[in-house]
Amino acid sequence: MDLAAIWQLALKYRFLMIGCFLAALVVGTAVTLLTTPLYTAQATLQIDREAARVFNTEEGTSDTLQGMEFFETQYGLLRSRSLAERVVETLGLASSNEALASLGVEAPAAGGTAASQAAARRAAAVKALQANLSVSPVRSSRLVAVGYDNPNPGVAARIANGFAENFIQANLDRKFESSAYAREFLEERIAQTKERLESAERQLVAYAANQQIINVAEPGEGGESGASGSLTSSNLVAANTALAQARAARVAAEERWRSARGVSLMALPEVLQNSTIQRLTEQRALLEGEYQQKLSLYQPDYPEMVRLKARIEEADSQILTIAGNIRTSIQSQYEIAANQERSLQAAVTGLTGDVLDLRDRSIQYNILQRELDTTRTLYEGLLQRYKEVGVTGGVASNNISIVDLATPPQTPSKPDFLLNIALSALLGLGLGVVAAFLLEALDESVATPDDVETKLGVSVLGVVPLLEKGQTTSDALADIRSGFSEAYYSLRTALQFSTPDGAPSSMLVSSARPAEGKSTTAYAVALNLARVGKRVLLVDGDLRNPSMHRVIGVENERGMSNLLSGSAELAAVVQRTREENLFFIPCGPLPPNPAELWGGDRLRQFLTEARGNFDHIVFDGPPVLGFADAPLLAAAVQGVLFVLESRGTRRGQARGALRRIQVGRAHLLGAVLTKFNAKSTSYGGYDYAYDYHYGAEQAGNDARKGDLG
Repeated sequence: MDLAAIWQLALKYRFLMIGCFLAALVVGTAVTLLTTPLYTAQATLQIDREAARVFNTEEGTSDTLQGMEFFETQYGLLRSRSLAERVVETLGLASSNEALASLGVEAPAAGGTAASQAAARRAAAVKALQANLSVSPVRSSRLVAVGYDNPNPGVAARIANGFAENFIQANLDRKFESSAYAREFLEERIAQTKERLESAERQLVAYAANQQIINVAEPGEGGESGASGSLTSSNLVAANTALAQARAARVAAEERWRSARGVSLMALPEVLQNSTIQRLTEQRALLEGEYQQKLSLYQPDYPEMVRLKARIEEADSQILTIAGNIRTSIQSQYEIAANQERSLQAAVTGLTGDVLDLRDRSIQYNILQRELDTTRTLYEGLLQRYKEVGVTGGVASNNISIVDLATPPQTPSKPDFLLNIALSALLGLGLGVVAAFLLEALDESVATPDDVETKLGVSVLGVVPLLEKGQTTSDALADIRSGFSEAYYSLRTALQFSTPDGAPSSMLVSSARPAEGKSTTAYAVALNLARVGKRVLLVDGDLRNPSMHRVIGVENERGMSNLLSGSAELAAVVQRTREENLFFIPCGPLPPNPAELWGGDRLRQFLTEARGNFDHIVFDGPPVLGFADAPLLAAAVQGVLFVLESRGTRRGQARGALRRIQVGRAHLLGAVLTKFNAKSTSYGGYDYAYDYHYGAEQAGNDARKGDLG
């Protein structure tokens, strides 16, 4: 960003920007003073994210929206048309034309039915309410300010409170309507589910009777259904349990019988543990002891000894008999256990076939049972939900409350005089800036040296100021202390540095169009070169509209046209001027086709001959646009000095002229900006004025020093 360029642009269009600024201030002040004052009344609401629930249920009446979505929804409901219509109805704002007038709304045109008139008033009132309503959430809180603007502060407070109260009531109404809808929906679904439940029960009972499926436990009481809960299954379970027990008993009995067969009778554990055998064994031992004691006294055939021997033998016989019976008992137990196992195995095999057959027939039964269970669960859930909705439907719980009611304001809120003035000032300044940039973008004129460099891409060798009214170029050039002369002094200095060899020996001074100061510039350049001791030949190269002979003050009988046509020699057409070292060749008679003369070989011959007699040759050429003379002449000389009139030459004209000059590969020395008004242009006005004044003073001082010397 070039701040200096922006500042120059602001200076250039300062009057436009100041005008826009003042106009905006005047308009803003007038509009502010003529605007009807408006009063803003505000009611404050608290909107909780979720209503406090009386019952811990999830009925459809609970609004569980979370986060900003919930609050944005509430703000949208506050601005809704339905709420505005409700406020209009409750406050009677559309009941008459006077009520509409309190809102600042004109009554609808008379005509039509009473119903159409009422509808028109209602629509106008609703539109006015929505246009003047403001909903302003308080940051980082659950508070929201509901405001209304009206010329009457009492009406503004009444309508703001109406919005707050009706918003709460509308919220309760929506919840009640939602609960009523839920009850109606549940009633319909319960009736449908009940029909499905009854149908499922009938199908299940009919299928069970047809397939003779008898369940031991009722469904829903912890029992099983289908084949797994039938009587056959229960019998199979019982038989399988008994079979397992019989098999265990048979294995144990078989093991005892195998042990009994492999040992003697008296070694059997059952025999040894038998109480009778133990008692008989004790008796036999006593008898055996008595017998041995008496054997020392009596002979074995002694009656007492025979009787004891018989009792001992009887005890042995009883012990053997009981032991044999025990082993026979073990064998019998084994045989009974084996028979019982075989019987139960046959029963289990039979019941297993029955259960498998029942399972095949119970597939559809189980399907019907599951459908019945599902329908029963759904029916019970719907009944429970219906009871809950019925209980909570009449409970008016609300999550919106009024924190502050609106009161009639004491001072108007609109219009804000200082704010409107500030906005008007900013708007006016902005419009001025935009207009300045727009005009600058659309400006095709070349007014300043910067314009020449930026818009045309050509370096500026000199800037010639605009002459004051009544002052002629001759007088200005004659006064060496004038800014006009100083400008051409600077141009002469710039020309001396334009080429490595100093000022070009031959140069063309031309412009895009006539009357841009090219003739004056050509004369001034030639004059200043002559004043420093150079022999300078000034040539009037405009063979269509010559004017230099009048500036010099000579006749135009013979000149450049005669020289180019071959009817005269160089010495015959060169004329002396009043200035020392300055010579002049006028145009001469106007030829019918100047371009053919400039395109001939005589121009190069003339330049070759003239360079031998003069240090510099300066051509006052014709305008570039519209003629072929200037490009031909520019291609023949060593350099071209392009003259531009400040605010007179358009950018397109200058570009076209420069393009034509450069087509012939001419050497462009630079540009000279003429008729430059530093004050009106606002481009370095102080700097240029200072430079010219300083130059004039310096020239005067030099002259005085010369006089003194």
